[in-house]
Amino acid sequence: MAKTAKVLITQTRSTIKRTQRQKKTIEALGLGKINRSVEKELTPQVAGMINKVQHLIDVKEL
Repeated sequence: MAKTAKVLITQTRSTIKRTQRQKKTIEALGLGKINRSVEKELTPQVAGMINKVQHLIDVKEL
């Protein structure tokens, strides 16, 4: 089985004045406060969530 890449996702901007969908996506990624970071495997589902809120987060490949 192929090894999946891991990414470090850090929230850099607030979800205030954002749509409910973007707020739920941030919550689903395990974020919610500025400067909170989570490590996730880069699956197609996670990549899609990253794409939807890319203006609120910073992503680094591990």
